Amino acid sequence: MLGLKLATDPYWVNIAEKTIDEILTDHAYCEQKAASTCISLIIQFPDKVALVEEITPIVAEEWGHFRKVLKELKSRGYTFGKNRIDNYVTELMKFQRKGGREEDRLMDKLLISAMIEARSCERFRLLSLHISDNKLKEFYHEFMVSEAGHYRTFLDLAKTYAPEEKVKARWQEMLDFEAEIMQKRELRGDRMH
Repeated sequence: MLGLKLATDPYWVNIAEKTIDEILTDHAYCEQKAASTCISLIIQFPDKVALVEEITPIVAEEWGHFRKVLKELKSRGYTFGKNRIDNYVTELMKFQRKGGREEDRLMDKLLISAMIEARSCERFRLLSLHISDNKLKEFYHEFMVSEAGHYRTFLDLAKTYAPEEKVKARWQEMLDFEAEIMQKRELRGDRMH
């Protein structure tokens, strides 16, 4: 469904389980950054009516997710740790065109957001299936469903503001680019991506 070209090794869950406090902290920051990214898109493109209407509820949902992960951290006796650079997102941002037409820049921003949601969805699915903690299985299943919806929203918005064939071609380029990023990445248990 997600079209990712390189799947995460399910062994990642075994590594993540050993440092669940780190995963939860990183997850909280991912949700916070997702809400901020959506706000930024609205600020940058206030004239894009469909974008504003579709992304505004995602801002609230992502912030709600942030709060939910913070609550889970607290319930387990963990504190909200320091923010870390998300090297995965940093690498993805290199794909984004900096100049040229606004339509192309917007499409890239939306596709990068879709990609982050797709990879998050894939990781949440693995956690929901393979983590030994039953409470976290359910917890991550809910996040997986939500991220799948966000992924779809960002792809659909890209097609709202650019020709569908152009979006499909660029999406395939991004899938290839993301696979290269994933191939070079170390399998870490303290990061969602």
